[in-house]
Amino acid sequence: MPDSAGARRPYLQPLSRSWWLKHSFFLRYMLREATVLPLLFFCGCLLAGLYSLSQGESQYQSWLAFMAQPWVIALNALVLLASLYHAKTFFELFPRVMPLLPAPLMIAGQWLGTLLVALFLLWLFGAIG
Repeated sequence: MPDSAGARRPYLQPLSRSWWLKHSFFLRYMLREATVLPLLFFCGCLLAGLYSLSQGESQYQSWLAFMAQPWVIALNALVLLASLYHAKTFFELFPRVMPLLPAPLMIAGQWLGTLLVALFLLWLFGAIG
């Protein structure tokens, strides 16, 4: 068995911190992975809302006032865009993993299902009649 001092080590090409910016595939991949960051803000807001609801009406009204601030609304719009981008990339990848139907049909079906669930929730919570 050769000793480790004489063993050849493979050449490892050094990577810069911005290696993923040089190719559009990796840029889209990193952007998709970064969609979790706005979602963390959204989940934190929901948890804060649940906590404030448990603390009484005045705390809940304070939370509602916080959520009505323009920058919070803008961040929630960013969350929506990030979620839609994440859904788009997931829906495009799904037919490659599980090719049951032609890809365009599967993608259209997934968007239709998303729309139907959104409409059902809007109806359930009284946003549409």
